[in-house]
Formats: sequence, C-alpha cells, structure tokens
Amino acid sequence: MKQNSIKALSIQIRLSGLSFCILNRSNNAIELIKHVHLEKKATPYELLNDLKSSMESNGDLKQSFDSVICIYKNELSCLVPKELFEENNMADYLKFNAKILKTDYISYDRLTTNDSVNVYVPLMNINNYIFETFGSFDFKHSSTVLIDTLLQITPNDTATTLHINVNSSSFEIIAIKNQELIFYNTFEYCTKEDFIYYILFTLEQLKLNPETIKTVLTGTINKDDELFKIIYKYIRFIEFSKPNYTYTIENNLDYNHSDFTLLNSFS
Repeated sequence: MKQNSIKALSIQIRLSGLSFCILNRSNNAIELIKHVHLEKKATPYELLNDLKSSMESNGDLKQSFDSVICIYKNELSCLVPKELFEENNMADYLKFNAKILKTDYISYDRLTTNDSVNVYVPLMNINNYIFETFGSFDFKHSSTVLIDTLLQITPNDTATTLHINVNSSSFEIIAIKNQELIFYNTFEYCTKEDFIYYILFTLEQLKLNPETIKTVLTGTINKDDELFKIIYKYIRFIEFSKPNYTYTIENNLDYNHSDFTLLNSFS
C-alpha cells in the first residue's frame, strides 16, 4: 500500500514579493522553492491579490498540506525581554521604532532560544485568506526564524560572529557571542554606500574589529555583486552560510543562501 505523503508549506510574505517552499516530510525532501518578485512595494490589498493569483496558477500549491506556516518579513517588529513583556503594551513597544496604525493587528512570537518576545504586525487579510484556504496554520515573523536558527547553529565561541542577512532594500545584522544574542537590528538601504555605512557603524558601536570579526552572509548577496565587493573591501573574514538542515533538494533545485529563512521555517 502506498504511504500518503505528509507535506508542509511555508509562505514568506513581504510587500515586495512572495516565496513558497514545500517540504515532503515522508522522504525529507524539498519539492518546491518558488519566488514571486513584485516591481514595487504592494499595499496589503494588492499583495492579497498577488497571493491569490499565485495560489490559483500553481498546481503544486493546490494540494493538501499537513501543516502550513506563514512568515512575515517586514520592519514592523521589536524584540522585548521576556521579563518586561506585557501583552497589553505591545503597541507601545512597536511605536518607538516602527510606524504603526491604530487599526493594525499586533501579534508576538516567543523566541525558544532566547529569553525574549518578538512583537510585530502581521497582515490580517492575508491570514484570513490562508485560513479560508488551508484551515488552521501558524504564522511568525521572519526575524524570529532567523534569530532562533542562528542561535542554534552558531558555535559556542567566546569570539563574536556577525551575521548579515540581505534583502532587496533592507538587511538584518545579528551579532552572537557564546550562543547568546548580542545585537539585532534591521536597516533600509538604497546604495552600496548605505549598506557598508550601517555595517561599519554597527561594528564601531559594538567595539568589534573589521579586521578580525568573523562575518557570515545570507540572503540576496553573491560574490559577483556590488554589495559583496564593498563589504569585502572593509571586512577581512567573510563567508556565506552553508546548509544546516538534513533535507534533500528535489528537481535540481539549487540550494541558495538567499533562501535561508524560508528553508529554516519548518519546525
């Protein structure tokens, strides 16, 4: 008798695009990685239409899934120490570093590897559509997946490791020492000069030496682009992240460090 496949779907939502990943748990294989890039930042209403169009036009996304997770990638998030967190004060935490509306729905994730809570704004029209389509599902902020994963895989080292996760118009910097989170922030950039300025400024504030700091890159960056060239000019020890999961990749899908958060979103 043929065993039924147990499949998980991860959907990454950002205003500039969508990403989909299907994991077949019965053979521990990634069956699909698909990206939908938008020419400009969409409104939540426009993004919902883009999501519906992608779901309806791709047969792989019409099958049944054992589990579904939605990952929100936006700058509307804030880490709060667990002992200071009060659910009634979530809007107050966010308003100091993000522009939010009174109508925004605010949620939070508990970081399993860190005594903190990630407060953020998901898109409820997207959540409602995913619930109508698949039934119950989980949702998280992308920085929750990013920080939890990096804290688990970064060696217990007395020296600090700097992780830089690059997106098309923003990037995150995470500093880890002794498997503890030392620093996390997200920055928007337009030029390669913006990019390197924020990195060097962060190193200066953390009193880290660009000549000695180990720096690991993930996201939309490669050795041929201007971002890599300028960071390599100022920072000596740079490497790209390596796969840290046991999945096989089917259909000749190449592993790409740009899919780091997506591939690590399955619990």
